[in-house]
Amino acid sequence: MTKRILVFRQISDEQLSALKQDFSVDYLPDTASVEDPAFLDALAHAHGLVGSSLAITPALLDRAPHLETIASISVGYDNYPVDELTRRGILLCNTPDVLTETTADTGFLLIMCTARRAIELAQLIKEGNWTESIGSDLYGSDVHGKTLGMVGMGRIGAAVARRGALGFGMKILYTKASPKPELEREFGAKRREFDQLLAEADIVCVTVPLSAETEKLFGAREFAQMKPGACFINIARGKVVDEAAMIEALGDGTLHAAGLDVFEHEPLAADSPLPQMNNVVALPHIGSATHETRTAMAQRAVDNIRLALRGERPISPVNEEVLKG
Repeated sequence: MTKRILVFRQISDEQLSALKQDFSVDYLPDTASVEDPAFLDALAHAHGLVGSSLAITPALLDRAPHLETIASISVGYDNYPVDELTRRGILLCNTPDVLTETTADTGFLLIMCTARRAIELAQLIKEGNWTESIGSDLYGSDVHGKTLGMVGMGRIGAAVARRGALGFGMKILYTKASPKPELEREFGAKRREFDQLLAEADIVCVTVPLSAETEKLFGAREFAQMKPGACFINIARGKVVDEAAMIEALGDGTLHAAGLDVFEHEPLAADSPLPQMNNVVALPHIGSATHETRTAMAQRAVDNIRLALRGERPISPVNEEVLKG
């Protein structure tokens, strides 16, 4: 019997052709909702799923009696009930590694734009308001030589820190991570307790995964502990931050400035005050949004699903317990 795959995010023609060599493929790249009748019909027959961004719930899994493997085109997997998938014997795969450097580029882009007020000042020119040399009220802050505090020091956190240390001579602190002796040797990173890092860092960059322990890790208390003039950068997940508390801290000057690629609810609501705040640089979750990286992520998902459904070990399984079972 030929197994069936439901692909609900865009992949290249070449990747689609590769899947069709081995499987029957339902290709629905424009799926916006799990309530889409075409999606539900294909799900009922699917042995594998390839896609991202849609929340897969236990109730939805009940409608997928043949499902064996999900290959998510993402690193994060908070859209999936991992324990429930494991209980049902459904393998989940993700796409680490291929987006590390691109996401780190985005993190450092936010660091530079936020510290130097680049977006605010570019808007000054766009609006025709650059009529004289800017005064000190519009000065930014240096990045080189400053202290960069990494909250999380996995692949992406290390890549951001490496850019800061080796490219900008920054002192690197890290927390919410196991000891990293290799990074301490490579560029002098120093491990700190969370509160101590907040007190010392000129720029705080968050890269931790979202979990029960990290949800709303940053709130009013944490923003109040940061240095006056410090910048806050979030390229992790929006729910790591109490967004209402952050908006209040940005508004009253407790928090100097923020660079954000992720938000509590995405897309960002039209009435959110964040885009209108001069001390905020807001991007529409573009961490991995380059042609090269998105193609590589889709390719990793294609490779994962082909291997898994052929009974071979995929490249990047999340719940490896399923493989052992």
